[in-house]
Order: sequence, then structure tokens, then C-alpha cells
Amino acid sequence: MKHLTIVVPNGEGNNLSSIVGAYKIFTRANAYWQKMGRRALFKIEVAGISKKVEYYDGLFAVKPHTHISAIAKTNLIIIPSLNHHYQQAIQQNQLLIDWVQKQYGQGASVASICTGAFILASAGLLDGRACSTHWSATNDFRAMFPQVNLQADQLITDENGIYTNGGAYSFLNLMIFLVEKYFDRQTAIFCSKVFQIEMDRNSQSAFSIFTGQKSHGDEVIKKAQAYIEKNLDEKISVEHLSAMFAVGRRNFDRRFIKATGNTPVEYAQRVKIESAKKALETSRKTINEVMYEVGYADVKAFREVFRKITGMSPIAYKGKYNKDAAFMA
Repeated sequence: MKHLTIVVPNGEGNNLSSIVGAYKIFTRANAYWQKMGRRALFKIEVAGISKKVEYYDGLFAVKPHTHISAIAKTNLIIIPSLNHHYQQAIQQNQLLIDWVQKQYGQGASVASICTGAFILASAGLLDGRACSTHWSATNDFRAMFPQVNLQADQLITDENGIYTNGGAYSFLNLMIFLVEKYFDRQTAIFCSKVFQIEMDRNSQSAFSIFTGQKSHGDEVIKKAQAYIEKNLDEKISVEHLSAMFAVGRRNFDRRFIKATGNTPVEYAQRVKIESAKKALETSRKTINEVMYEVGYADVKAFREVFRKITGMSPIAYKGKYNKDAAFMA
């Protein structure tokens, strides 16, 4: 029998649902496996570094089955979502981070849920590898772990026994993915139906809200960002933008990427598409009207960029988030 460890990090405000959800789905997969005449695949244990961890001002609490030191070897580790005090969470969980690192070295696979990726990255297990996390945490994550290949649009990453996923309740998709990986497709389908989780989702792009990276200290780049954001209807030339701030084109590109994580062109595209998304969500404007307002004159180009960033066509996006106005597209 394999061993599954769902860890409980220390820290007030961490996410309880991802612990409970992981436990329930794998327990149900085990039960289905047994119903089909086979042995339970996993021994499931909830383990931590404290005897009790409280959530939501003491309203709920988790009392782990055991301390992580009692588990000499495990096959799969699931790290739940953290609160947004990442540095503090890392400091409070160094013992857990060391244990995860050791277990991976002994052959365990490790899956992080949402911002649990900060624990995984702190263990050094994501260096040079692909990773996803909640879209709202991407700026902090990139600043803290520049050596990680962050792919925030991806819902799930799978590389060398390391699994990560996007934000919030998308962890349910990761659990179904892991059930299929360790049990089989039939068990995954059963769990998806019981828990009513959509199977085979691979992107969180449609859920992200682009706010731009503004916590850097490059004042010239901040001014360039502000100009882009205030002139959505313009087709902005990077040459013009760099000349406006008296910076050479190559140096401007380099500084912009370092400060924001995007090229100037990518940043302008994301700002324009974010504005287009809001218009499609809240107004009765046609696709063409929205397109012109954010500086696109070519329908094909607008659709391609919109799909690249959101994973959906403008019409599909409008139909999903603005049903009253969908027929106006």
C-alpha cells in the first residue's frame, strides 16, 4: 500500500478547504477502488509540526494524525494553500520544508495547492522547473523565486514528480488529476461525478485579473506603465515609448522585463485585454466596439491576443460572464 501525506503547515489564516478537500477526494477514491474488488491504494495521513492548527480566528481547527517526524517514508505529499504572509509562513514551517525536501530526495512525489508553491519553492524543488500558483500571488512569487519557471496561466504543472496548480478551488482539478495518475481514469471520472468537478481543465487564464507589477523601484518604468494604462486606444510603439523616456530601446526592454516580468508589448496586450474583459463583462457593447476602444483595428489580431491571454474567444468570454448581453456580440 502506498502512503499519502497531507501536510498541515503552521500559520493562522492558511486554507482549510484544500486540506479537507484533498482528504475527502482521496478517501472516496480509495473506497471506490475497494468497491471494485481491489485493496485501498493509499494509507492517508494528515501530518503536521503542531498538535493543532487553528483557522479563521479559532472557528475551525485541524488536529493532525501524526507529526511529520513519525513518517520515515511517504509516496505522495500534498501541500495545501497558505495565507498571503509568505515570508512568515516560510519562517514558521522550516521544519516542514526540510522534511519535504528530504522525502522528495527519497523518491516521494510532491503536489502543492495554490500558494503552497511557496513552501515547495523554499525547499528548492522548483528551481529551473515549471510551476503554477494563484494569479494574485505571481508578483510576490517571481520576486522571491526568480529561478523558478512560473507559468501562472497553467492550471496544473507536472514535472519530475512535482505537481503544482493554480488558485483557490482549482485544487479540486489537481486532485482529480492525481486520482487519475495514481488510480485510473475510471476512478477519476467517478470522483469527478460525485464531487461535481469538471475534468481535464488545463488553464486558469480566464479567471486571472491583470493588475501589473508595481512594487518595483524603477520610476521610469512606472511612468511607462502609467502611460500604457492611460492610452488604451493607442497602438503604442516601443520605440516611441523608450524615446519618450530617453532610454535606449534594448535597455528599456531589459528594464521593463526586470521590473514587470513582461516585455512592453506583452504588458500593453495584457492591459488592453484586461480592459476588454471588463467591458465584455459589464456592458452591451459589441466585440468590435470593445476592440476599437482598446486600440485594435484588426479583428483577427484582437481575437488571437484575447484567446492567448484568456484561453477563450471574446464571444465565448462574453457568453460566460455576461449572459444578458451575449446575444449582442
